[in-house]
Amino acid sequence: MTMPAAAAAALPALAARAREVAASPVREILALTARPEVISFAGGLPAPELFDAAGIRAAYDRVLAERAATVLQYSTTEGDPALRAAVAGRLTRRGLATGAGDILVTGGSQQGLSLLATVLLEPGDVVLVESPTYLAALQCFGFAGARVVPVPTDEDGVRPDALEELVLRERPKLLYLIPDFQNPTGRTLPAERRRAVAEVAGRHGLWIAEDDPYGELRFEGDRLPWISSYEAAADRTVLLGSFSKVMAPGMRLGWLRAPEALLRPCVIAKQAADLHTSTVDQAAAARYLADSDLDAHLLRVRTAYRARRDALLAGLPAALPAGSTWNRPEGGMFLWVRLPAGHDATALLPAAITHDVAYVPGAPFYAADADPATLRMSFTTHTPDEIAEGLRRLTLAFG
Repeated sequence: MTMPAAAAAALPALAARAREVAASPVREILALTARPEVISFAGGLPAPELFDAAGIRAAYDRVLAERAATVLQYSTTEGDPALRAAVAGRLTRRGLATGAGDILVTGGSQQGLSLLATVLLEPGDVVLVESPTYLAALQCFGFAGARVVPVPTDEDGVRPDALEELVLRERPKLLYLIPDFQNPTGRTLPAERRRAVAEVAGRHGLWIAEDDPYGELRFEGDRLPWISSYEAAADRTVLLGSFSKVMAPGMRLGWLRAPEALLRPCVIAKQAADLHTSTVDQAAAARYLADSDLDAHLLRVRTAYRARRDALLAGLPAALPAGSTWNRPEGGMFLWVRLPAGHDATALLPAAITHDVAYVPGAPFYAADADPATLRMSFTTHTPDEIAEGLRRLTLAFG
């Protein structure tokens, strides 16, 4: 007589953080708009036709020809010494004295943010963020179990008075900011507010994560000092950077500059995460920075992006419902739109996709009290003519 097979036992549940942190709506929208006929203002992607593919290929060819045994081998967690020195040199030339020993190379600046969350945050710790803020930062802090509290903002970013009030009330451990050409709004924090933020951190004792993936994409206006450069915040600010917007995102290279009290724990956390960032990609990036003129390349990129921003700004009045408002960023990749009261950008998105055009609704970028009438538009991945056509389609969707 054959006995019936025993029923398989149920598997243990996923960790609560895996159940509670939602997928990125931006990534979901990108999947929906992957069709080539779609003109998408949704993705925060660099323009692929502007990559210096020849220069990057030459850098890979050279490091593989000259020292393949080294660049294909395991490496140190801190990162390629030449790349760390190159990053430190660029920061120093821009007014922030930095040594190679202050830099940790990461798998994109996103990993830097994850490392900070790992070494700083306990479940229930408070993190202050701009309102709205970078969506993947909200995911990162959510996985850490932090309580994320938005700081009231205006067209110039966080309000220092509101920040100080929240610091006194919430006793946060970390403040996360994107001072230059913020994602998603494209706004820039003025110098006087940067100083005020640094002084709040100095007076009340909290860490600052200063995320700067877009700072080298300034089209106009004067470069502003990093919060890291102010004496009041020098020992408590981590500066995060990336090669994704200035070289190529597929290389997945970023870096963080941190005080020693935080740098060493981040190195240990990275050892546990992935041992080290890709050796060959780091070596190629260092070679590229030595052999090529990154500043000349960035001038070409900024020139193209400025024309694309201007094309988007020129077409918005005719494309959006009467009463809509938007800003004019001085650089970066995004601008921020608010539709008139009663409009819901999420509800309108399916109609836009039907007309082969897309944007990102603003609601997911808020830690609390989302504004459903807001949306983010990226201007980097389409030519001015394509942008004009995309706006024509958007007019039909909003009609």
